[in-house]
Amino acid sequence: MISRLSVFFFWVGFTVAYAANTPLTVTLSGSPGIYTKAQWKKDWPGCAFEGGIAPGRVELVKKDSISALRVNFAPGQIGPEKGGAGWRFPLGTHEGAELRYTLRFSPNFEFIKGGKLPGLCGGPENVSGGRRADGANGFSARLMWRREGRGEAYIYHKNQPEDYGHSFPFPADFRFPTDKPVQVRLAVTMNQVGQKDGTLRVWITLPDQSEKLMVEQTDMEWRSVKTFGVDGLYFETFHGGGDTSWAPKKPCWAEFSALEVRPGK
Repeated sequence: MISRLSVFFFWVGFTVAYAANTPLTVTLSGSPGIYTKAQWKKDWPGCAFEGGIAPGRVELVKKDSISALRVNFAPGQIGPEKGGAGWRFPLGTHEGAELRYTLRFSPNFEFIKGGKLPGLCGGPENVSGGRRADGANGFSARLMWRREGRGEAYIYHKNQPEDYGHSFPFPADFRFPTDKPVQVRLAVTMNQVGQKDGTLRVWITLPDQSEKLMVEQTDMEWRSVKTFGVDGLYFETFHGGGDTSWAPKKPCWAEFSALEVRPGK
């Protein structure tokens, strides 16, 4: 039996190793089927909360030896509490980080009005869901799909113009495909306190195409204090939105694989 002390030293060792700028790859364990809470705790150690795992909305699927998390979206439901999944995976604190993953939407995926996709975050609070970033409580940098498969970066930062985040749209001709793998790369560097010199960049690689820069912001003010940086992989995906007009009408899903975070400036 593994003692609590052993788990503690494992987690300390993990944090120190990751802080030394080694990439972190999320290894998905277990056999295909419902992704259990035990599997989730093993693969995502240190998370303070989860949505979607206990109700069984997340599956582990394997294809061509590649493991992926399939998050199922329930008809008529929005938000990670009822219609998707979400948690915040601690990474240690960094001045910059880059998140990479592969995304695939189900063949019958309903984009409706939009929904959230994983990104990066930092700070003492979960800054999302209408909780404004004020420069001291944190930030979040996620992606969204929008109507007809359009895309955007969806950001909570110190100078956001509205309570519910700040949208940075992808180019007008961009569309997320269904039933095809999409490579995502999202990078954040923190600003120096008192300056607007933080950065946000998003690249997308569509099937049979070269990687393209979708969003580039070099004047971000993520924080007004030095007490936080990039410290979490914000794995969150759901339809929504403030009401059920954002909800899908039939079952659909999104799959996530090859999740990796690379720390650095």
